[in-house]
Amino acid sequence: MESLLMKRKLFLYNFKNLRWAKGRRETYLCYVVKRRDSATSCSLDFGYLRNKMGCHVEVLFLRYISDWDLDPDRCYRITWFTSWSPCYDCARHVADFLRAYPNLTLRIFTARLYFCEDRKAEPEGLRRLHRAGAQIAIMTFKDFFYCWNTFVENREKSFKAWEGLHENSVHLSRKLRRILLPLYEVDDLRDAFKTLGL
Repeated sequence: MESLLMKRKLFLYNFKNLRWAKGRRETYLCYVVKRRDSATSCSLDFGYLRNKMGCHVEVLFLRYISDWDLDPDRCYRITWFTSWSPCYDCARHVADFLRAYPNLTLRIFTARLYFCEDRKAEPEGLRRLHRAGAQIAIMTFKDFFYCWNTFVENREKSFKAWEGLHENSVHLSRKLRRILLPLYEVDDLRDAFKTLGL
């Protein structure tokens, strides 16, 4: 069984939001699962996972949470912090999962955007996830700081931003916004039409 906390070097190597992250083939997923009871929420579990034997980490998490026998009358919030955004197939599986569990919300904060050779597939996967209700964002300093203090065996060492962290977060956020922009424009048009009574 893996440690509940990630080693510092492992976190820094895999979550560094480089523009070109060559050699980083694994995806790490840190998660927090909470049950929401009216105005309060109760943490149920937290930890981290990584790809195993050809199975992507998002699918591993779905298998893990599927075994929980979630109460359909209760609301759950899952938060992911991932080293890579989901590939097209994983985005499809997660979107289907969210549709099957309407009482569950998912927020995904990702360090880097993943693109395969077919550069149209991954953006479409992210749009599909967004349409299924997932909130998707790029990790910023505060997210890396939170992960460092929650999921990393940091031995009380403070999190220090690496050179380019902020600039790369801004760059990736703009890229993600452009990917999801068509959806925002459609929502804006729908709202405008409703306002106009059309």
